[in-house]
Amino acid sequence: MNQILSDPDDDTKGFFDPNTQENLTYLQLVERCVTDPITGLSLLVIVKKGELYFFVDEATKLIFKSTTTTKAGGKYQRTTVSLWDLLYSKYITEEKRRELVQQYKSGSITIEHFLKIILTIIEPQTTTTSSSSIVMCQPPERQVDSSTQSTITTTVTETTEVQHFHGIRKDVTAIELLKSQIINEDLYNSLTAGNVTVTEVSEMDSVRRYLEGTNSIAGVYLQSTKETLSISEAKRKGLLTPGTTLVLLEAQAATGFVIDPVKNKKLSVEEAVSQRVVGSEWKNKLLSAERAVTGYKDPYTGETISLFQALKKDLIVKDHGIRLLEAQIATGGIIDPVHSHRVPVQVAYTRGYFDEEMNQILSDPDDDTKGFFDPNTQENLTYLQLVERCVTDPITGLSLLVIVKKGELYFFVDEATKLIFKSTTTTKAGGKYQRTTVSLWDLLYSKYITEEKRRELVQQYKSGSITIEHFLKIILTIIEPQTTTTSSSSIVMCQPPERQVDSSTQSTITTTVTETTEVHHFHGIRKDVTAIELLKSQIINEDLYNNLTAGNVTVTEVSEMDSVRRYLEGTNSIAGVYLQSTKETLSIYEAKSKGLLTPGTTLVLLEAQAATGFVIDPVKNKKLSVEEAVSQRVVGSEWKNKLLSAERAVTGYKDPYTGETISLFQALKKDLIVKDHGIRLLEAQIATGGIIDPVHSHRVPVQVAYTRGYFDEEMNQILSDPDDDTKGFFDPNTQENLTYLQLLERCVTDPITGLSLLSLRK
Repeated sequence: MNQILSDPDDDTKGFFDPNTQENLTYLQLVERCVTDPITGLSLLVIVKKGELYFFVDEATKLIFKSTTTTKAGGKYQRTTVSLWDLLYSKYITEEKRRELVQQYKSGSITIEHFLKIILTIIEPQTTTTSSSSIVMCQPPERQVDSSTQSTITTTVTETTEVQHFHGIRKDVTAIELLKSQIINEDLYNSLTAGNVTVTEVSEMDSVRRYLEGTNSIAGVYLQSTKETLSISEAKRKGLLTPGTTLVLLEAQAATGFVIDPVKNKKLSVEEAVSQRVVGSEWKNKLLSAERAVTGYKDPYTGETISLFQALKKDLIVKDHGIRLLEAQIATGGIIDPVHSHRVPVQVAYTRGYFDEEMNQILSDPDDDTKGFFDPNTQENLTYLQLVERCVTDPITGLSLLVIVKKGELYFFVDEATKLIFKSTTTTKAGGKYQRTTVSLWDLLYSKYITEEKRRELVQQYKSGSITIEHFLKIILTIIEPQTTTTSSSSIVMCQPPERQVDSSTQSTITTTVTETTEVHHFHGIRKDVTAIELLKSQIINEDLYNNLTAGNVTVTEVSEMDSVRRYLEGTNSIAGVYLQSTKETLSIYEAKSKGLLTPGTTLVLLEAQAATGFVIDPVKNKKLSVEEAVSQRVVGSEWKNKLLSAERAVTGYKDPYTGETISLFQALKKDLIVKDHGIRLLEAQIATGGIIDPVHSHRVPVQVAYTRGYFDEEMNQILSDPDDDTKGFFDPNTQENLTYLQLLERCVTDPITGLSLLSLRK
């Protein structure tokens, strides 16, 4: 209940402002009231049409509440009190309050000046003679990370030099960066003490991404002629449709600037039109998109509000707003139009620029929210996916959308391969990555690797000619001469920090693997698995591990043990259909095409295949990724996006807060997927060998799933005693709802392939 009330949405905002037509919490409505000067009672203001309705918006309120002083005098003497409390104290009249807030919001007074005026008004009404001291602190919430909990309080005196940074449209102060959690208190103190300069701080990756953002799609690269074109020029040459052109230009405008990739210039919309980088026919639409940077005007209050707030107030069309918001997040973070810089997600939450519902929409996109388009593959994509398919201009560093002509090879990294690259990390990359853990993906797309080398290596990996370990070794060899580090490479394959606990004992397994130790690799679901990982996952015991490293048993012998094979390969999922009347084996999709299965039954069976390892061609006895299954026409392209979503139960979901790869169950707990859908896929995994660990690409015993947070007692109880709500599968012969295990037990086994086939009676 605390969580519901701490982060209210329209369903839990049970009160209503009749002036603005907004749903509010009771506290928000109380704070918009005036105080009767005689009785002290709070009264709801009602204004007639055309009258000015004065209230303090949530963003400004947060600033007032987070600006405090210790020397206010009167009843506040010797206490820390916020500007908000002083503003609404008995010392400030309604008229003065309104006047000062309007001055602050118009920019004619700063927050420091505002507080000084308030203290000057209060001082004669109190007995204190102490001088004022301004304290600018973080919002009242405590900032907590995984290891420490702290409240940041920074004293700023009148004589302190104000440090200014270049924001998107205006300068940003150091105190604003501190309040926005872009820099920490130590860095702020170093800056104000002169130990580091504004330039040095601005160039830090952790700061620059919020001040400048990362690259948006700047233009087009025509592969056949190696020519760079602006988005508008590509449209004029017939390389982009008007619709694709518009959404790409809107994304530029909504993430900072319209870009001229030929002259490497960033322009406002007005400048872009005047310099003919875009045609005047686009001007109004792009000015509208640019408001995602400069801010929208709240028609009720006249306040500047963010893209998300405009979306929530229905000032922009939902699909359009989501598309622009996703582009902002993909290029560095949500833009705060008031302070003219991007903000971390958690700050966006506290400032009302983002919420859980929107996070869920953007975390699990479908075609409705994939607002961008790859003209080469005709796919709907998120902006991030499209950016990742771009090439980088070696001179300007801008991201360019590749356009290939018919018959040319179009190179890009598919989502499954990308996930493997992102989950393979090293601690000894050197250069700017020295002493940090960095993914193969980040190294591959770093300045050290050329476009040609990147393409060559990815194609070698996808063809199976090099392993992921060899891939990383090659990358590190390329990077080493370009950096100053002399450290030898050390590969870390995403081992979790959790201790492994069984029902009787608790122990921490620590195994040192030196450069000279032969690493034994087993075939996992999507990538190789080391012997040490099997030991840590309690799939093999220490004796078997020692025999393996001593050479007494081979990888092949261990892989063929039933107790190991079930976790590496899984047991059979429902691979296809067996038609009793003709003794014919069909794929699930073919059975649907012949009218033997309904679309609904077909979808859940195919999703179960994708979520338990692979889509299966039972006729050719092939196990395929979703991308492969679609390209080989084992399933129709109309199912592709739904099956890619289900496949993430194998390859992992992305945690929107941390960017980490998380399991099906964890995604279910975070409401990233619909509950019934998630339970159905989880039950299918358990029925086919065990819960899949997407980080390590194999199944794990139930007890290990518990310790890694991939399962819990509540879910175990749901699946142990299923009713019709949790029986997510259907027997087309008997019209019964069943669990996946029950349906699997009704299958027949193909005597040649050993696959499980759903027997159908005509």
